[in-house]
Amino acid sequence: MIGKKSVSVEKEIGEIDRIRSLYKIETENLNAWFGNKHVLKDISLKIRANAVTAVIGPSGCGKSTFIRCLNRMHELVPSARVEGKVLLDGVNIYSREIDPVLVRRRIGMVFQKPNPFPMMSIFDNVAAGLKLNGVRDRKRLYEIVKRSLEQAWLWDEVKNDLDKSGASLSGGQQQRLCIARALAVEPEVLLLDEPTSALDPIAASKIEQLIVSLKKNYTIVIVTHNMQQAARVSDYTAFLYLGKLIEYDETSRIFSNPKEELTENYIAGRFG
Repeated sequence: MIGKKSVSVEKEIGEIDRIRSLYKIETENLNAWFGNKHVLKDISLKIRANAVTAVIGPSGCGKSTFIRCLNRMHELVPSARVEGKVLLDGVNIYSREIDPVLVRRRIGMVFQKPNPFPMMSIFDNVAAGLKLNGVRDRKRLYEIVKRSLEQAWLWDEVKNDLDKSGASLSGGQQQRLCIARALAVEPEVLLLDEPTSALDPIAASKIEQLIVSLKKNYTIVIVTHNMQQAARVSDYTAFLYLGKLIEYDETSRIFSNPKEELTENYIAGRFG
């Protein structure tokens, strides 16, 4: 009996580990405030590893706050606070023992408006995080910068102009430069906050294709107002409304057969 129990326990532990490996990030009763304003209300969801998860909802529903809570950027805002758990590979990133700087290294972020460092070259823009982390060897820096620019589909366009200012690039190129900069420090998760809203359709399409290609190696969470974009690039979609999670499912189901009437009304454009 002892032997059978031991095998049973091992199988149960193995199944728990298998389920955990499916999810890179889990939130449990996540709440967030700006001063007295309650922005996120008891958000609990599981974000799949190596998949693209879209976060949709009308302006002011808490989308950007949600992803900023995923890498502890929300707490950098004066008067902001968070309650609940955010688990990265099963570990609560809000535990007192966890260094938020290390969290942000593992969970990178790209913002709505391209923000290359204007006084830095293309090369130094990508290498900035590496240098902050103590990488000084020029050969290693070059290898990582080249790989990151290749991953961001930018290398062939800038390989002969690495000494030029990052600000000299077009808007779409600048955004891919910012993605390369985020990838250079080898994160495991990439958070994208409206990454194409400031771009023209051609540049936006290239970013969308890039996002789909990156999920082989990264877990990606994208905030978007664009329903068509969410449908094109994401595997899962979370719909937020007034700080609450209304529905979370595979994107194909959310857009073809949502369970909640509120979700259907939003996707149909009846509000928002």
